[in-house]
Amino acid sequence: MPTDSLREPWRSFLRDLDGQLSAPTDLHCLGGFVVAECYGLTRATADIDILESRGTNLSTIATMAGRNSALHERHKVYIDVVTVADVPDNYEDRLTPAPGASFTNLRLQVFERHDLVLAKLTRNIDRDRADVAAIAARPGLNIDVLRKRYAEELRYKLGRPEREDLTLALWIEIIQETKRRPVG
Repeated sequence: MPTDSLREPWRSFLRDLDGQLSAPTDLHCLGGFVVAECYGLTRATADIDILESRGTNLSTIATMAGRNSALHERHKVYIDVVTVADVPDNYEDRLTPAPGASFTNLRLQVFERHDLVLAKLTRNIDRDRADVAAIAARPGLNIDVLRKRYAEELRYKLGRPEREDLTLALWIEIIQETKRRPVG
């Protein structure tokens, strides 16, 4: 897809960031930006959550495009470097290029939908539950895959896994209810 399929202000912001990068850089993206731009949720977000950067270090990315940077001041959006996140072990193997994000040096690699849902599990605020429902409203979210990744790649490293077990059960109910709703 061409870069112009990204909505503004993201298109201009990312094009300007790309122009500042001196080396190819992969950013591992999760959060509301990914849900909105890749999985169809329409809620606004002012940041792109980045878990990892390959090619340019995270502190340089934060200086270039983080909160209060010149790019943030110009475009009113920014990159937020996520310092603590509980994510499935093998998420990197399932990253995919962001649709419509073709730049010279910048490559946005987004979390696959199951990994994205699991990365939101421990926070479990209203916005996260709305994101899960929005992802579930589109094809591709499989409850069995979600359970398996949770059990094999995430649960063992959680501080309070019993709490997250309950959250996952609630989210599965949300997913099932969303999938039962008539389309249209």
